[in-house]
Amino acid sequence: MRKVLFIVLLFCTVNLCSQSSRKYSNEFLAIGVGARALGMSGSYVTTVNDVTSGYWNPAGLTQINKDFQIGLMHAEYFAGIAKYDYGAFAANIDSASAFGFSIVRFGVDDIPNTTQLIDADGNIDYDRISSFSAADYAFLFSYARKSKIKGLRYGANVKIIYRKVGEFAKAWGFGLDAGAQYDYKNWKFGLMARDITSTFNAWSFSLTEETIDVFNRTNNEIPNNSTEVTLPKAIFGIGRGIKISNKFDMIGEIDFDLSTDGKRNVLITGDPVSIDPHIGFEVGYSQMIFLRLGVGNIQKVTDILENDKISYQPNFGIGIQFRGIAIDYALSDIGDQSVALYSNIFSLRFDINKQLQPIERFQ
Repeated sequence: MRKVLFIVLLFCTVNLCSQSSRKYSNEFLAIGVGARALGMSGSYVTTVNDVTSGYWNPAGLTQINKDFQIGLMHAEYFAGIAKYDYGAFAANIDSASAFGFSIVRFGVDDIPNTTQLIDADGNIDYDRISSFSAADYAFLFSYARKSKIKGLRYGANVKIIYRKVGEFAKAWGFGLDAGAQYDYKNWKFGLMARDITSTFNAWSFSLTEETIDVFNRTNNEIPNNSTEVTLPKAIFGIGRGIKISNKFDMIGEIDFDLSTDGKRNVLITGDPVSIDPHIGFEVGYSQMIFLRLGVGNIQKVTDILENDKISYQPNFGIGIQFRGIAIDYALSDIGDQSVALYSNIFSLRFDINKQLQPIERFQ
């Protein structure tokens, strides 16, 4: 069954890529990075202040209060079939600016290639089965700077995309992101504009005559070199920090994802703009132990009795931070409540070198 699934996945991927514009292009970049953020359902564009800012909002890089930070994350989906990995580095340039570099990979490895399973005489030969990987990569180069306006920060990403399906197909893409954060007392505001110029993936295909023959005999479309477009998306967030006591504090944030690629199955649907709200909270004890909760992926669904209802995705996370090392964990439901496919996500953050001027958690 797994082998059949993987071959179907390959054919579907190739067919999808043959069209010039797709609603869910480069969707692997919508998953999110860092267990802290995922525990809060990705409600993070206003409060992000560490190395993961390169993904969530580059403006947050200026909030790093160390010379360097390194971030790592690993997650597995669909019972370990798909691997999702992330690594990032960030550093302060001076007291007003910072830069970062991030890598994201989402891939399925060791996929059986059965296109050559039957030899020229019509016999099944299992020795002719090989394997390949289908993987998506993103490389983010980030820069951020503090504005002369108190509490205002801004930044941008240069984004390079590389996608590969074995030796059958590959694509290179390029895009730009821009973000800003503004603090007013304990209130925080954030804006992240992704793919502001649209991101273009140029696909090229390398199919052997034998593979083309298999495609023809199985009634699959032969793909042609093409360009895939990812349309702009904006995320607006509002957050607030509350000092509960000398040792307890809390952050709450609500974000609104505004997609521009047509009607989506989200809480507020529209054409061409749909709005997907999500909310997250974090409670901290002595800036050392953290508990996180979030709700996202809110959708209108119809059950088997044709009754309309609202489904949602709950998330949970915990974190520990001590002497420059942060260990975060998130339990994230990747489907709706009826599917209940939960994934365990771990991430690490390392602070390196001398401490700069401390930045208060709430301003």
